Amino acid sequence: MATNMQPEIQQLPPQQQQPGVPMQQLPPSGIEMPAENPDWKAGQHHKDDGYDDGGRTMEEYDSGCIPVFISFIIALIFFPIAICTCIKIVQEYERAVIFRLGKIIGGGAKGPGIVIVWPCIDEYKTVDLRTKAVNVAPQSILTRDSVSVTVDAVVYYRVSDAILSVAKVENVDQSTSLLAQSAIRDALGTKTLAEILSTRDETVARLQTQLDGATDRWGVKVERVEIKDVRLPPQLQRAMAAEAEAGREARAKVIIAEGEMRAAKALQQASEVISDSEQALQLRYLQTMHQVSSEKNSTILFPLPIDMGLIHYSTAAKTKQA
Repeated sequence: MATNMQPEIQQLPPQQQQPGVPMQQLPPSGIEMPAENPDWKAGQHHKDDGYDDGGRTMEEYDSGCIPVFISFIIALIFFPIAICTCIKIVQEYERAVIFRLGKIIGGGAKGPGIVIVWPCIDEYKTVDLRTKAVNVAPQSILTRDSVSVTVDAVVYYRVSDAILSVAKVENVDQSTSLLAQSAIRDALGTKTLAEILSTRDETVARLQTQLDGATDRWGVKVERVEIKDVRLPPQLQRAMAAEAEAGREARAKVIIAEGEMRAAKALQQASEVISDSEQALQLRYLQTMHQVSSEKNSTILFPLPIDMGLIHYSTAAKTKQA
C-alpha cells in the first residue's frame, strides 16, 4: 500500500533569521543544494553595513554622478555657442531668405532684426536691397549707316523681391549685366550715328523700359540706364572734324559776304543822300575832321580844299538833274 510521503521543510530558528530577509526554506532531505553564489550573497547586505537598497556602495554612487556633472558643465559651456549659431542679425537694408529642408519657409523674406536659423535643417541667404550700379562692358556696335562705334553704359537697379531674386536666377548681377549688353546692341543697331548722338535721351528711356520688363520676373527693378560714352574710330573722327571745320569756314565766308553786301548797300544809300545836298557833304567833311583831330595827331592831312569838293559835288548834282 502506497503511502504519500511529503517532504519535511526545515525552518531556521527565529534567532537566526534576519529582519527584512525572507525566510529560507531548506530542500527536502536527500536533495543536494547547489553551492552558494558569493555574488548572490553580496546583494543581501544590510543598510547598516554601508550599502544602499540597490546593492551599490556610496563610492559607486559618487562615481556614477561624476559623468553626469561633467556632461552638465559641458552643456552649460556650449549652450551660449549653440544659441549664437542659431541667432542671425539682418541689417535694415537686407532681407534673409530661409530654406528649411530645401524649401523656402512661409511668410516671405525675414528681417530686418534678429532671425532664428536652426542648425542642420535651415539654410539662409541674405539679399541686399540697396541700389547697385553695374558697368556694362564696352559694346562694339555697327549702326544702320555702317559706322562702327563703341558704347559704354551703366545700369542702376535694385532687388524688389528677395525671394524671386534667389529662387528664379542664380546670379542677379551677372544676369542683369548680360541682359543690358544684349539690349544695348539691339537698340543702337537700328539707328544711324546721327540719331544715336542726337536722340540719346530717347534711346536711354527705351533701354530702361526694355530691361525693366525683362528683369521683373527675377524680382529686379531697373531704375536708370545711362550711356556714358560713344567712341568713334580715329579715321572717322578726323573726317568728321575736317567736315565740321569746312562747314564752319563756309558759314564764316557767307557771313562775311553778307556783311560786305549790306555795308555796300548802306554806303551807296549814304552817297546818294550826300550827293543831293551840299550841306550834307560839308557836315560829313567836318565830322571826318573831328574824328581825325580827336586822336591827338600833331599833323592833319587835308585831301582837298572844302570849296573844291563842294564845287565838284554841286556840278555833279546839276548834271544829274539835267
